[in-house]
Amino acid sequence: MEIERKWMVKGWPQGLPLLETYRMDQGYISVRPTVRIRKEALEGGATSLILCFKGAPSADGISRQEIETQIDAELFGKLEKLIGKPLIRKVRKTYRLPDGHRLEVNSVDEGLSTAFWYAEIEYDTEQEAREWQPESAGLAAYLAEECTGKPGSSMGDYWKETRG
Repeated sequence: MEIERKWMVKGWPQGLPLLETYRMDQGYISVRPTVRIRKEALEGGATSLILCFKGAPSADGISRQEIETQIDAELFGKLEKLIGKPLIRKVRKTYRLPDGHRLEVNSVDEGLSTAFWYAEIEYDTEQEAREWQPESAGLAAYLAEECTGKPGSSMGDYWKETRG
């Protein structure tokens, strides 16, 4: 189960400890239901190739079923060819929040006219997700534009809009 909240942001946050940086490429075989591939290259570390399935979100958009599995380079290449469109390019930096949560900030398709930024925090329970407030981490201004569950704000919607 994936339980998270999402915000539209501008730039990288300041003053938080950086934990890791990933460079990613992802593409969609299907948007509803979500079936996607993603290449995740950890800066200074390993690269993973992942096939992901996501179910429909809950009414408030906070949770949904998610299945991720590692695949090999041959299958990734075949699926990328099947998709036949340029993959979305992302840089994701993960920061440690004072309360122990991890803030994942993503720069999407940098350099393109459709480029944008978003941030996510994953939680252990739906109640925890609903109760957590950006003010508790000193991020009220940075996380001012929440888009959790907002129609049109998913990466799948971005894929449809930009890759058709």
